[in-house]
Amino acid sequence: MNTEPLAKESPFKGQTGLRRIWNAFNYSLAGLRAALKNEDAFRQECLLAAVLIPVALFLPLPSVARALMVASVMLVLIVELLNSAIEAAIDRISLDRHRLSKRAKDIGSAAVLIALINVLVTWSLVLLS
Repeated sequence: MNTEPLAKESPFKGQTGLRRIWNAFNYSLAGLRAALKNEDAFRQECLLAAVLIPVALFLPLPSVARALMVASVMLVLIVELLNSAIEAAIDRISLDRHRLSKRAKDIGSAAVLIALINVLVTWSLVLLS
């Protein structure tokens, strides 16, 4: 049985308590800054969210309906961040064209498309009911 501490696996592991939470928060902010700076699609989806979320909050709808509408928009941002991370990792490994790299990137893109369709379906069902 391996009794080595996690810090041996990665120099970034091993922080605990408030220090870990503070570091994780700062890493998350750095990730958001990187996505806003480097990812056109994320910026576009943030603009979409900046329009749709206030609209959802001000519509005279039940709270659950508003929550579903906001959650569907936030899901697009989450999926886009994950897609961007996959693309960055693939590009870090190699910029050469490879069928598995293409597959990974295409699947990530498909996830974003499904999240966007989810917004359309959710908003349509709420607004047309």
